[in-house]
Amino acid sequence: MNIGNYIKSMPIVLEGSIKVIREDEEGHELFLYFIGAGQSCAMSLTCCMQNQKSQVRSVAEENVKIISIPVGYMDKWMMKYKTWKNFIINTYSMRFEELLNTIDLIAFHNMDERLIEYLKERSRIHKSNKLEITHQQIVFDLSYSREATSRLLKNLERKGKV
Repeated sequence: MNIGNYIKSMPIVLEGSIKVIREDEEGHELFLYFIGAGQSCAMSLTCCMQNQKSQVRSVAEENVKIISIPVGYMDKWMMKYKTWKNFIINTYSMRFEELLNTIDLIAFHNMDERLIEYLKERSRIHKSNKLEITHQQIVFDLSYSREATSRLLKNLERKGKV
């Protein structure tokens, strides 16, 4: 999914993970949330059902297997299957909570707390305490400077947190 594209079907991740990013006019990126196995993206739901252009970009974090549900089925299934309706409502609810958490981290927490939460979320979505990620990826996702990221990671390493 890319910014400005119409989404004609809703993806559900079966395996792997996808990172959802918001980008400003100057190309600065802000990490919003991860989509893992059994999950979907609230933005793709909105775009599909309202025939709107995407306002976010998604990037596969690893090899990803998805199932793609055409928009025509989404409407029919909402009326026909309570489990589908619950899945859609739970997806919106979960993504809304994640976005509120991101806003809280930006507004009310210092950079090291935000970095720790980001690393915990990556660890959770990848089901591993060993993360293969570069400082540059963290810089892009959290909109930090390279120097600040290196300094924070070194501090966390000294404290035994990473």
